[in-house]
Amino acid sequence: MNRRDLLLSGAAIAAVAGAAATLRMGGTQTARAAETFEVTKTDAEWHAILSDEAFNVLRKEGTEYPGTSPLLNEHRKGIFACAGCDLPVYPSETKFDSGTGWPSFWQEIANAVGKTEDRSLGMTRTEVHCRRCGGHLGHVFDDGPAPTGLRHCINGVALSFKPATA
Repeated sequence: MNRRDLLLSGAAIAAVAGAAATLRMGGTQTARAAETFEVTKTDAEWHAILSDEAFNVLRKEGTEYPGTSPLLNEHRKGIFACAGCDLPVYPSETKFDSGTGWPSFWQEIANAVGKTEDRSLGMTRTEVHCRRCGGHLGHVFDDGPAPTGLRHCINGVALSFKPATA
């Protein structure tokens, strides 16, 4: 391999890496940046109240590993709330086992979540976020059960659970 081939190969690798980063970052953070939310904090303030994993999911649109959330096995009656601002977002009655490894719901609480087109990872999906703080919760898909046919695939680390009182 000569010097020119080496330089061209390096440029091609850099272009592919740049395109991949653009696909990842072309998602919802830009779209949500234009929205205003009732609860706003600096990254430092969010870090102070969230675990590293919750910060990565809620504030940086990360995804927890499937099968790791204790909320997968939460079957009591109650409310699932945003872990960032405590807004109730999903009633336990709408939770179901989707087999995906993430807590799944077929319906949110009215006026609890916002939805944004997410074009990250080279595909178009519907991202779901807390309408009060903008925290990324997960994505919604059209393969859920009746009556809505929707599957809100939500990161457990983005939620807290409050059991119903007797």
